[in-house]
Amino acid sequence: CATALFCGAALAQDPASADLMAAQQAVERADRADADQYAPDTMAMARQQLEQAQRAALDRRERKQAPALAQRAAADADLARVQSEESVAQAQLAQRKAEVEQLQRQLATGEGR
Repeated sequence: CATALFCGAALAQDPASADLMAAQQAVERADRADADQYAPDTMAMARQQLEQAQRAALDRRERKQAPALAQRAAADADLARVQSEESVAQAQLAQRKAEVEQLQRQLATGEGR
């Protein structure tokens, strides 16, 4: 969209466009969170539903289904992003625990002095 005013007017005329845009943004956020690596199945589902929503929005007979498909795509993308963030946090926690254990062993044996 060239201007915010134009985008706002376009979205007001077609609520499905807002849902499609939100779904696209959710998929992009999940991409940035490496969801393809940590939640590949959920991410694939989100992409598939986004594509279906986009196709439905262009088909006069299926246009009414586009908002629901887009909303499902956004929800799956958000879930994939959260799953990815959780996996990264779990890996970081495991690494920190290992570091603490190593430091405790060093303190107990007097290493590093």
